[in-house]
Amino acid sequence: MIVCVCNNISDREIRQAMELGITTMEELRRDLGVATCCGQCLSCAEDILTKHLTSTPTAAIEETVLKRPVFTS
Repeated sequence: MIVCVCNNISDREIRQAMELGITTMEELRRDLGVATCCGQCLSCAEDILTKHLTSTPTAAIEETVLKRPVFTS
């Protein structure tokens, strides 16, 4: 479905952009041009963004500590 008529941006393109790392409306505006003309698509784009972010599990970030070998003389 076309979300942004002014820039011909579909919901699929918005989801693909989010899969590539976009997480905010500012990034959608910058990278795709969503909601940069008439603004009628803003609420729909925000809904897609919110639903995608809440349905996608975030990967657990594990901190690793590199241990250097200790040499004794």
